Amino acid sequence: MLAQIYSVLLQAPAGGGSIQLIFLVGMIAVMYFFMIRPQAKRQKEQKQFATTIDVGERVVTSAGIHGTIKRTNDDDTLLLEVHHGSFITIERSAVSMEMTNAFRKKAGIATASADTKK
Repeated sequence: MLAQIYSVLLQAPAGGGSIQLIFLVGMIAVMYFFMIRPQAKRQKEQKQFATTIDVGERVVTSAGIHGTIKRTNDDDTLLLEVHHGSFITIERSAVSMEMTNAFRKKAGIATASADTKK
């Protein structure tokens, strides 16, 4: 008798596999639309921002260094003046869009993204 009850309890329930599959697909879709897609959008905006910065603009690097772009080079580097007469060479991709826009907003300088939204 105990063996029969035990064997009945160990049997997998009929059906239910399709519900689990639907749930799994739903979770993957949620992760895609709430995590992966927005990150890809931010990366695309950052890349576009990095290609549009030009000489004379005040920027902030991802390391927090403030400076003015003095020259752009063909190898995707920028000459950044951090203090009068002090220059450093940085990668174009090191300029942070979020930090630069926050700096510009604080300083009252119009941002490129604000201009495109108008």
